[in-house]
This record gives sequence, structure tokens and C-alpha cells, in this order.
Amino acid sequence: MQSISISDWMARTGALPLADVRTPAEFAQGHIPGAFNVPLFSNEERVQVGTTYKQVSREEAILLGFELTGPKWAGFIRQCLQIAPDKRIAVHCWRGGMRSGAMAWALNLYGFEVYQVTGGYKSYRRWAHLQFERAYKLRILGGMTGSGKTRLLQYMKAQEHQVIDLEELAQHRGSSYGSLDKLIQPTQEQFENNLAWELNQVCTEVPLWLEDECQMIGRRSIPTPLWKQMRAAVLIGLQVPLEQRVATLVQDYGCLDRDFLVACTERIHKRLGPLQTKQAIAAIREGRMADFIRLVLVYYDKAYRKGLALHPADRVFLLEVSGNNTAADSRRLIALITEDQDPRPGNDGPDIPE
Repeated sequence: MQSISISDWMARTGALPLADVRTPAEFAQGHIPGAFNVPLFSNEERVQVGTTYKQVSREEAILLGFELTGPKWAGFIRQCLQIAPDKRIAVHCWRGGMRSGAMAWALNLYGFEVYQVTGGYKSYRRWAHLQFERAYKLRILGGMTGSGKTRLLQYMKAQEHQVIDLEELAQHRGSSYGSLDKLIQPTQEQFENNLAWELNQVCTEVPLWLEDECQMIGRRSIPTPLWKQMRAAVLIGLQVPLEQRVATLVQDYGCLDRDFLVACTERIHKRLGPLQTKQAIAAIREGRMADFIRLVLVYYDKAYRKGLALHPADRVFLLEVSGNNTAADSRRLIALITEDQDPRPGNDGPDIPE
């Protein structure tokens, strides 16, 4: 058996499968992206062992642990053979203690080349928080609701620009309607784990594009160190004609369940006002989706302008785009911020700061 740090494991992640031996509940709360759950104990069994450890003794807890897992060891080995058919595997628990140690011992006895992650899952959490502290060359894509920001970023990512889709990671589109009546958000812990994993792939010398977001995306919060960088970064605000924004939003939201749309509208009734809420709900019920969108955009446009005012004025640049031609809009956006089209004082055009 060998020890391996979380950083060393990540450097060889494609070649070394990772078995997380914590309980299903612990794994669901948060896990290292790409890890497989091979729980040594069930949720209930872990409670029993923990209670015995605290109320009786460490020795009695260990004996109970062996009694509970005794019939399971062949199953553990078979599961790990499916994960790592070449019999090279890394294992971890919460802190790299007894649970992963026991699993590593059994797998080693069977013939696996086993690596035990030093510090366990806790070491990944510490590493994840360090990723939020790194300095990134951020570019923030803004624009009023319906400007096509997400589609534009997805296109840019396909063109090999550095992009992280925060809404995809949070499984939410950010507004009252953001779950789309189907998305289920990860835990805050897992959202952070996944975000840190993507940030680790980023070259800090190359612009990283993020969408302009509130710190809360649904019920998930962008880690504060990264959020502060976002607020101070250069922001390109897309300016798209209102009717195009309405058409985009009708396409994205008009097909959703009407009861869902009504419930979401009622949640923001204090911000919309009683008359606008009543009119918006009537439009939903009658299938007048464009009218519904125009009514709620009054609130969302006001909220966007308020949020935009929080960015440093000298780092906000506006760009008129069509909103319906992603390739052309992308070219205009990249032209604005590339060095050839990033004129210094004395030339025509904006001076985009670093």
C-alpha cells in the first residue's frame, strides 16, 4: 500500500480510479468528481459504529465494524474489480483513517496496487477552496435577460475559448423560473467541488469567460473569493433588441408547464406588483407567452440595471449584437477584447483593461 496526496492523484486521475468508501449519505452530500462510491458502512451502520466509539470504546467500535462488514468483503473486491480491472486503485474516506485503511488492506491482500489518499476527502475540500483564491483573468459576459449569454458562451467554449458555465454547474438558470421545472440542484458542497475541478483546468494567463450572475444561483452560492473577482472584472454587456429577447425567452420558457410558470410568477409578486402579477398570470393561462415575458421583463431589466451599477464603471463595456446569430455575435465579442482590436489610447475603439 502507498500513500498519495490529492494533488498527485489529480495529476494521474485518468489512470488511477478513485474509490470513496464513505457512506452513501456522505457521498451524496459531496464527493470528488469522478470518484466511485464503495461504502464500507451503510448510513445506519456508520451511526452504530460512531455511537459505540463515543459511548463504549475505540476497540469495541472496531470489532463492531468488522462484524458489520464481514460478509461484504467479497462484494467490495468485486465492485473494485469493475472500477479498476487492472487492479490499480486509489481509496479514501473522510480523513484518510480507518475506513480507507481497512479497504486498502483488503484490496492489497487480494492483489491490488493500492494508493490511500492522504487526508481523505477533507484534503480535497481544502484544495477546492484554494482554487477559489487563485487570481484569474476573468471576462464577464453580461446583458439583460434573454440576450443569449448562455448560448454565446457555449458556442465560445466549442471554439476552444476558456469558459465555465456556472448555471450548468448549479443546475439553475438564475431567475425565479430557473429550475425549468426539471433541474435539480446539487448540494452547495458538490457545487463547490465541481467548480473547483473546472477551475483547476484553467490557464490563469488566458481569459476565462463567466456569465454575469448574482452570487446566488438558485440556492447555490458562488464562493466569495471568486465572486469578488467577478465583481471587479471587465464586463461586456450585450445589447440586444427587446423583441429579439422576447422571442428568445418565449422559445426557452414558453413550452414549460403553465402551473409551474404561475407558481414562479407568484413568488416574485411583491417585486412585480399586484397588477403586473395578475396580468402576467392571465397571459400564462391564456397562452399569450410573449405578453407574459414582456411583463416580467420590466422587473428583470430593472434588477439587471441595478446589478450593473455595482460593477466599476470603467470596466463595463457595451456591445450591440443581434441575439439571433451566435457565430456573428461571438466574432464581434472576441474582436472587442482581442489584442488586435484592443486599441491603446489614441486609437479608435475601447481600451479594455487587464
